[in-house]
Amino acid sequence: MEPEAFPDELIDALAGVHRRLRRRLRPQITPQLRGAEVELLRLVAGRPGIGISDAAKELHLAGNSVSTLVNALSRQGYLVRETDPADRRAARLMPTPAAGARLAEWRKRRSELVRSGLSRLDETDRERLGAAIPALRKLADHLHEEAEES
Repeated sequence: MEPEAFPDELIDALAGVHRRLRRRLRPQITPQLRGAEVELLRLVAGRPGIGISDAAKELHLAGNSVSTLVNALSRQGYLVRETDPADRRAARLMPTPAAGARLAEWRKRRSELVRSGLSRLDETDRERLGAAIPALRKLADHLHEEAEES
């Protein structure tokens, strides 16, 4: 592969895996959530008590967009908005037990799908994918840092 083609090939491969997982998982879990809703739900589950503005920064979205997502997820019973004791004007986001159950079910089904796909690869390909994980994490960190700087 030519060096100038490598970034596009990598993006296409990663996007293809992500798209196929999303398409296989989406019909299995209802009600269906949009991608941004899932990202916010995962963020809040990982950082309970995060504020709307911090969530917006982390997700690289406008604050009003996050507020809209919070309202939708709250109506569905996945998020609770609590008043920040340090600043009564600010809200802290908390996941509900339903959010935890939904995310756990999603992770379980996602793992099953990937495990099934991996089982169809030969051992060499599985080892290569395993060896690539640290580099992919570093790439994600670098891309995140670049986004923070801009």
